[in-house]
Amino acid sequence: MVSYLLHFIKQIIENENFEEPAKEHMDVHKHFYRYSKGEFSGPAIKMKKYSTKITLKGSFEYEDAIQELVTMTAPNSIIDVEGKVVTGRDISDLLKDLNLDWKLEKKTGKAKGYKIKFSDSLKKEKIMEIIETLREHCYLMLNFKIDKYCQVKTDEKLPKPSKKNPIEDDINKRVSFSRGYVETNQNNLELIYDHLLPDFKSELPDDWTDLILTNTYKINDIEIPKDVKNSRMMRIMAIRKGTLVREVECDNQTFTKEYSLYV
Repeated sequence: MVSYLLHFIKQIIENENFEEPAKEHMDVHKHFYRYSKGEFSGPAIKMKKYSTKITLKGSFEYEDAIQELVTMTAPNSIIDVEGKVVTGRDISDLLKDLNLDWKLEKKTGKAKGYKIKFSDSLKKEKIMEIIETLREHCYLMLNFKIDKYCQVKTDEKLPKPSKKNPIEDDINKRVSFSRGYVETNQNNLELIYDHLLPDFKSELPDDWTDLILTNTYKINDIEIPKDVKNSRMMRIMAIRKGTLVREVECDNQTFTKEYSLYV
């Protein structure tokens, strides 16, 4: 099965200097245009490895990675899924390209944008394609349960953006947004390492039990586009420069990596 997983943090690790991030890499850039200068808590994930299953608990912005990982390990070729899509744009064209008859509704009230509530039976390859296609402009809250070793649950309500003080971060509260379970075996461990922990893979002990991965953004400078006059679009199209700090707490050990940010 083809791996579609291209989580934005993994993309930063593999390519620290994007060219035209606001124009050519919106799937990465969209996660940063709400930030000013300062230090912020990025997405986090907690894992626990049992003899039979691995639990994955993720914050907002790790839900797509958890959804993909669980889907990739699913034993069923057809999966009954339900959930919600939230987006800031009309995605009728994307739904048509995906051959989905999901009903797109325009939000009412102060919140602008669109939403979808869906229930469907889909091939797991189609679910992977949906996640990959929608991630650039949407947030997908996906739910399904095959058995106790293969299931995913995502909250329907998006959480508030993270604050400026990572020291006060409540990890346990944040990682309740998305939960997944996969069977404990070497193939699934390799998927987790490759997609969530590629930079720590060689350092993690084989017999680990508890693991917490955090990402912290240190925004030092903001590059304002000169060809944009609208103040809202200036904020959206501006490039954030700084450092991404990734930290893993694995049982009684701590590992840290740093990467440049140009997003």
